[in-house]
Amino acid sequence: MKKTITALGICAFLLGACDPVENTETTAELSPYATASGIDKTGFDENVSPREDFFRYVNGTWIANAEIPGDRGTYGAFAMLRDESEINQRKIIEDLSTSDDLVAGSEEQKIGLFFASILDQSLVEGKGAEPIQSYLDMIDALDSKSAVVGFFGEANYFGVAAPMGTAIFPDLGDSSRYMNYIFQGGLALPGRDYYLDEGEKFVEIRSAYPPYIASLLEMAGFDNAAERADKIFAIEMALAEKHWSPEQNRNIPALYNLMGTEDLGNVSTSIDWQAYMDGAGLAGRTELVVAQLSYFEALGGIIENTSLEDWQDYLRFQILDGAAQFLSSEFADARFDFMGALVGGLEEQTPRWKTGVRVINATLGEAVGKVYVERHFPPAAKEQMQDLVANLMEAFRTGIVELDWMSDETKAMAEDKRSKMMTKIGYPDEWEDYSTLEIIADDPIANLAAATRWGYQDNIDKLDQEIDRNEWGMTPQTVNAYHNPTMNEIVFPAAILQPPFFNLSADPAVNYGSIGAVIGHEIGHAFDDQGRRFDGAGNMRDWWTEEDSGAFEARAATLVSQYDQFSPLEGLNVNGQLTLGENIGDLTGVTLAYRAYKNSLGGEEAPVIDGMTGDQRFFIGFAQVWRSIAREEATRQRVLTDPHSPPEFRTNGTLRNIPEFYEAFGVVEGDAMYLPPEERVKIW
Repeated sequence: MKKTITALGICAFLLGACDPVENTETTAELSPYATASGIDKTGFDENVSPREDFFRYVNGTWIANAEIPGDRGTYGAFAMLRDESEINQRKIIEDLSTSDDLVAGSEEQKIGLFFASILDQSLVEGKGAEPIQSYLDMIDALDSKSAVVGFFGEANYFGVAAPMGTAIFPDLGDSSRYMNYIFQGGLALPGRDYYLDEGEKFVEIRSAYPPYIASLLEMAGFDNAAERADKIFAIEMALAEKHWSPEQNRNIPALYNLMGTEDLGNVSTSIDWQAYMDGAGLAGRTELVVAQLSYFEALGGIIENTSLEDWQDYLRFQILDGAAQFLSSEFADARFDFMGALVGGLEEQTPRWKTGVRVINATLGEAVGKVYVERHFPPAAKEQMQDLVANLMEAFRTGIVELDWMSDETKAMAEDKRSKMMTKIGYPDEWEDYSTLEIIADDPIANLAAATRWGYQDNIDKLDQEIDRNEWGMTPQTVNAYHNPTMNEIVFPAAILQPPFFNLSADPAVNYGSIGAVIGHEIGHAFDDQGRRFDGAGNMRDWWTEEDSGAFEARAATLVSQYDQFSPLEGLNVNGQLTLGENIGDLTGVTLAYRAYKNSLGGEEAPVIDGMTGDQRFFIGFAQVWRSIAREEATRQRVLTDPHSPPEFRTNGTLRNIPEFYEAFGVVEGDAMYLPPEERVKIW
């Protein structure tokens, strides 16, 4: 029951979350959300009118006083919960690994050996590239372009970036079976815009990139490093020019190109497809999905026009770059100076213990998750979440019935899909079996390699097996949530079910505005511009009438135009098309959560608490979960590569379309939060 890698963005539309930040001690102080309302009013900026900038009205004082930890690009509500989760995970890992009665080969022993090997820098210090020499030797042995393409396939087992990648998902056209997908890859920088954009920052990054490449090659003992680096950069530039953009990669039907292996030559005769399939463990497969067809058509020419020697250098760098943070300090420092500081804007490297926790979470995460649930997820939380989900689902049912722009025919299909949607809360019913994963003492690189190979093979082994509907794409200790279209399910790990998202003791208005909007967001993904293409069985199928499809697209186009106008940095606007699915999710989430909240009152008026009406508390609860600050570099990367809008626009951009928000805070024409009624978008 291995987590599926969502390389295409197909299998799970994930709720955006900040990465964790350092906090090495558990906190004993009272939570700022431990008030009668569940709202942290100390974060408010009363000098900002809620009618002008609701995000800063709710979060302005917190923003003014907050500091981004040196090892992070962003910091906020998600990050603080991830901090807490990582602290809890560290305690669990240390408890498990220091038990007096560890059994050889047990999960506990594997966790302890793996974690200790990551933490002990002395195991790699002074050894240079020696820990990865066996992989460099494999590249030395490549004697043809076919061998290079075969290594592209084998790189999946190593976790090494290559121009072609493989992942296993349910078949988008037939969700009753698994299918192998081949997709574009091979770029070490965050995205294609870092290679192609002419902005000043991108020019600076591109100028510093070849010297960084050369530094790794030199430290690994290769001569003529600068010349080799220029050629490696040229290969990545050629790949980037043919890469599909992030918004193109959201076009799921365009990515779904199912074909027989005998037809791969029609894509490109310059790619040795059989060599790739053999290397990737796909020998004997008779069909597959080739995503980004135009990329692969061009890739054949790039392979053909690049020398064997240059491909070898390219692969050497990809291995060195991927392993650098786990090698001796000169490699880790060089990578941080370029990728961390220049590209990411970070000030400090991630502490080793946090790296270790993240590695364990990514490889043996469910073994830790079992204990995490026992210690940190009370049964009452799951029960209340089940009630909230049921209320949101009912709100969506009535919303479908009341839609004035959709025909009865399409409404019936939408209701069929809604009624079949499954929900997973907290943790899996069946836990991952790690018995075949071998971990040894005192060798972090060997353990990383073993875990990566094990995880990839576990995915490959799904082919020709029944769909595992008990599978989770996240561990219970992950602060996030997701929607999986081929399973028609929404999933909420245990770690997100705590303040400010979910508070067992908080006023219902705040819970509906926070976790309720998250639940509604994931429901909304099933009916956003891409999720709507899937039916109740999880198959990609057009169940819309032509007229209803046109009405949906017109509303979506208006939302795209709204977000296109938002500019978090001078000269850099939000990409409304790239973020459309998430923006529809946010809009749907608030709409459904508000409807469910009002239904929960049974026609009664909510009490005034802490000087706020129920409606006001609802919208404030929504705004405070997006409390966040970010470095300029992190914001830039998010806008260019992330389908989620920056937090301030997830707040203000959403609420400007909600009529009840206007009533709750007296927003009128002339206020910055005001949109004329005819420009407001209502989809669900």
